[in-house]
Amino acid sequence: MEKTNDKTTVNKIIRRPALLIIDRYIIRKFLSTFFFSIALIMAIAVVFDFSEKIDDFIETKAPLNKVIFEYYLNFIPYFASLFSHLFTFIAVIYFTSRMAYNTEFIAILSNGVSFNRILYPYFISALIIAIFSFFLNNYVIPHASAKKLAFEEQYYHKSPRVYNERNIHKQIQPGVFIYLENYNTYSNSGRQFSMEKFENGELVSKLLSKEIRWDSVSGKWRIRDYMIRNYNDDVQTIITGKSIDTTLNITTEEFSRRENAIEAMNLPELNRFIKTQRMQGTSNLEEILIEKHKRFSFPFSTFILTLVGVSVSSRKVKGGIGVQIGLGLLISFSYILFLQFSSQFAISGAFSPFIAAWIPNLLFFIIALFMYRMAPK
Repeated sequence: MEKTNDKTTVNKIIRRPALLIIDRYIIRKFLSTFFFSIALIMAIAVVFDFSEKIDDFIETKAPLNKVIFEYYLNFIPYFASLFSHLFTFIAVIYFTSRMAYNTEFIAILSNGVSFNRILYPYFISALIIAIFSFFLNNYVIPHASAKKLAFEEQYYHKSPRVYNERNIHKQIQPGVFIYLENYNTYSNSGRQFSMEKFENGELVSKLLSKEIRWDSVSGKWRIRDYMIRNYNDDVQTIITGKSIDTTLNITTEEFSRRENAIEAMNLPELNRFIKTQRMQGTSNLEEILIEKHKRFSFPFSTFILTLVGVSVSSRKVKGGIGVQIGLGLLISFSYILFLQFSSQFAISGAFSPFIAAWIPNLLFFIIALFMYRMAPK
C-alpha cells in the first residue's frame, strides 16, 4: 500500500508542473495574439483615418503635436475597446486552430487532460481581457474621448452642433417643467418660453415669455417680455416685465451636446446623466441606456466568444486553418450585426435597452453550448 501511495504522489508531482506549463503556454499564446491583432488593426485604422482627415487638419491648421497627443493618442483606446471582443474571438480561432493543425490538442487530450481542463487557461485569459475592457470602457476611454471630442470641436467640425428639435419639453427639477418652441445654438436663445411649477400635483406658478437668452457674463438666463401668473388658492396674481435674469437648472450644453458626447462620460457621470435625462423626459433616453448596458455586456461577451472560438477551432480539419478562421470571422461579424439590430429595436421601443444589450450574449451563449457539445473531447 505504501508503494502504491508513493507512486500516486510521484505521478501528481510530475503531472502538476506539466499542466501549469500548458496553462502558461495557452495564456501566453492567447494574450500575445490578442494584443498583436489589436495593435495591427489600430495601426491600419490610424493610417486610414489620417488619410481621410489630413485635408481638414491642414485647413484648420491643427498643430502636429495636438494631432498626435490629443487626437490619435486618445483615438487608439476607443477603437481598441470597440474591436476587443471581435479580436478576442479571432485570436482564439487563430492560435487554437494552429495548435489543432499541429496536433497539439491531440497530444494534450491523449495525455489524460480533459477538454474542460484545457478551457481553464482560456477563461483566465478571457477574464483578463474582460477586466481590461471594462476598465477601459468605463474609466479610461471616457477621459480619452473627452480630449478627442474637444480636439474635433476645435479642428475638425466646421460648425457647432445645431439643435434641430422643436417643441422642447423638459423637467428641469422635480415639479418644474419648461417648454420651448425652438432653440438656436448660435445665439443661445429660445423662443416662446414657458415654465410651470407644481406643488402636490397642483399648478402654483406659470411663466410665459417671448424669448429666453443665455447671458455668458452673468451666467444666468435672461427672460424677455415675460408674464408670471401665481395661483394661491382662489387668488391669482399677474406680474409682467420687460426683462428678468434667473438661474435655471439647465445649461446651454443641453442644447449643443453632440450625440456621441456620452462617450466622454465615465460610469458615475453616465449614471448621473441618465438620472437627469430621465427627470427631464428626454426623447433619446433609450440610446443612452443602451450605451450603459453595452459597457457591461461587451466584457461579458469575451467569455462566450472564447468558448465558441475554442469549440470551433480545436478540431483538426483538412485544408489548414483557413476554413476555421473564415468561420470565426463569420460568427464574430454576425454577433456585431445582431447587436446593431437589437439596439435599433430598443430605440424604436420594441423592447428594453437592457434586453437589447444582452440578447446577443444570450443567443450566442446558446450557440456556444451547442458548439461545446460538438467539440472533440
